[in-house]
Amino acid sequence: MARFIGIGECESVSGAAVVIDVMRAYTVAAWALHLGAARMILVDDLDVALELKSRFPGSLALKDGAPAEGFDLYNSPADLQEADIRGKTIVQRTTAGTIGAVAVRHCRPLICTGFVCASAVARRLRDLAPDELTYVVTGEDGTAEEDLACAEYIDALVRNPDTDHAPYIQRASESKAAIDILQAAAEGYTGINPRDVDMCVDVNRFDFTLEASVEDELLVLRKHQV
Repeated sequence: MARFIGIGECESVSGAAVVIDVMRAYTVAAWALHLGAARMILVDDLDVALELKSRFPGSLALKDGAPAEGFDLYNSPADLQEADIRGKTIVQRTTAGTIGAVAVRHCRPLICTGFVCASAVARRLRDLAPDELTYVVTGEDGTAEEDLACAEYIDALVRNPDTDHAPYIQRASESKAAIDILQAAAEGYTGINPRDVDMCVDVNRFDFTLEASVEDELLVLRKHQV
């Protein structure tokens, strides 16, 4: 039986973990790796993100929220389409998604996802059949509707590959996060694009998973082809 928890409960997690951030961290990460980024380094601190950027020449730092000195990329899948990221390391820090991943960095496998990789994640979990499985619903400490809907959709797919995605996508599209993004985009906030919501609910867009592991003490996210 899978568990569904928020970031605050991560200390008790063991076994396999699926970290969910639909809007927008792991939609952005999936697009970044699809567009040719070499790897993502996930961190939970802004200063650490900038330190790692300085350690790896040519790397880029990405954050959510307002622009900040030293950060090159916004947490927007739509804006990412115009960025020069091929072959580059991206250091990503967000207020929910990457913090959730760092909190369960000891788990194996550690899969990070949104709707764009949902079916691939379900296939991976069916293949692995882990004894322990936890979904970390990062938004609003486990209550964000878009993240919970994604976690429940993946868990349903594990049991039934023919599960209809429509009700889950509807929940995400009508979530507080989706409404906030669209409102902020309409008000002209930097780093938020009105196309972001549609890109975040573009279900099963990719046929790979995003899997994180510790490499030289860094939590590195890479594509895993399913």
